[in-house]
Amino acid sequence: MKKLFLCLLSVAIAGAPLTAITKDAVVKSEVLPQEVYKQPVPGLSAKDKLRFNKGEKVFTNFWIAVNNPVIPLVWDLSQTGPAGGEWGLGPMFMATNCAGCHLNAGRGRALDTSGLRVFQQLVRLSIPGQGPHGEPMPDPHYGNDIQSFDMVTRKDPEARAGEAEVFIDWVTSSFTFPDGELLELRRPSVRIENMNFGPFADGIMMSVRNTQAILGMGYLEAVSEKDILKLAEKQKAMGLNGRPNYVRDDINKKTVLGRFGWKANQPSIKQQIAAAFLADVGVTSAVYPEQSCTPVQKECLAALKGDKPELRPELWESLTFWSQSLDVPAQRNRDTPEFKTGEKLFESAGCSGCHVPEMRTGKYPAVPQIANKLIRPYTDLLLHDMGPDLADGRPDFKASGSDWRTPPLWGVGLSMQVNASNSFLHDGRARNLLEAIVWHGGEAKAARDKFVNFTKQQRDELLFFLSSI
Repeated sequence: MKKLFLCLLSVAIAGAPLTAITKDAVVKSEVLPQEVYKQPVPGLSAKDKLRFNKGEKVFTNFWIAVNNPVIPLVWDLSQTGPAGGEWGLGPMFMATNCAGCHLNAGRGRALDTSGLRVFQQLVRLSIPGQGPHGEPMPDPHYGNDIQSFDMVTRKDPEARAGEAEVFIDWVTSSFTFPDGELLELRRPSVRIENMNFGPFADGIMMSVRNTQAILGMGYLEAVSEKDILKLAEKQKAMGLNGRPNYVRDDINKKTVLGRFGWKANQPSIKQQIAAAFLADVGVTSAVYPEQSCTPVQKECLAALKGDKPELRPELWESLTFWSQSLDVPAQRNRDTPEFKTGEKLFESAGCSGCHVPEMRTGKYPAVPQIANKLIRPYTDLLLHDMGPDLADGRPDFKASGSDWRTPPLWGVGLSMQVNASNSFLHDGRARNLLEAIVWHGGEAKAARDKFVNFTKQQRDELLFFLSSI
């Protein structure tokens, strides 16, 4: 077995009370500071709390391969899988469990030193054209992304593991605010080395993706499509062009509005989970029953396979419920002058046009406790053209190469205490919220320019507000 090194980070910082993010009255509770993203929504029944706990175990449990010579194989048919983990890892994969990339349900941490292999980011691949449902076309040799590890036996003992190795070199530049403050910016330059299956196809498009935080996803799934489309109409009068992405619902076999992912290319939490298991862990499910080996990957195709689906229905359902039931930390410092001033500056700069402060959930049978709540996610779940500096040039269903879904901002100020990450934007280039704002372009350029022209004190107050929501 090729060795896999996973960096698992944790930070111990003094804790603080949590409440749900809704305006409704909620019950406070004390939690470990690194686990603020992993709390259940209030009001779950005792039975649902057990479901929630089981889902978290699926999230953190490791997956292994039965032909792994390093891990002793102990099979007990009375248990859910082999001792030490669930069976079904690989044959190609990026991580051995969900928490390896979403540590404590947080975002990925981009390494600051150039020339290192990525471990919580991945590289999406596609070639020109569209699939039968409008989806991106995969590279014929490498598929939809680079998987850097494998559980296959290769004929060439010198061959590298996985499909290839991915490295990031940081290219830096300087930005000067009108008042003289200097800021170093960086963008990733991707290197793909030790490619095991020949060159990429002509016209290959590559996009670095940082792992997203997964808190509050159930609330976002509970916002009605009608309300999201109303936001798009409202934005037109503001000179904005928020647009929904319409994507393939593989579970129900129809085209629906996309909500999740950097380009809103996933329609539901349940499908997002199945897609991630296949692409990142190499685990099949009822909706994706076949491995993503390409025709030239002979060892991958010949690798030992287990019963289908490897992501058994009870595991899939438990993890889906856990993800749907994750709460959001309460806003902090709301009564301070800095928060109140920062909130006004956020509004006056026009940031709230896309990072919409308030939305309301509708019916949500999956988790009734989430239904009909006023929430503060600071997103519109719509696509916006963010300009050439942030463009990856890779279309995804209705999203163009410069379109990105407005990411939710709730809880961003707690990212560092969750898993030591302040890596923002789709590729993790921004090392803090200040850099993230300065990178904004396209439809967001007017708001960004207003922020840039604020005084240093005003910029700090707006950043204080963001760190508190």
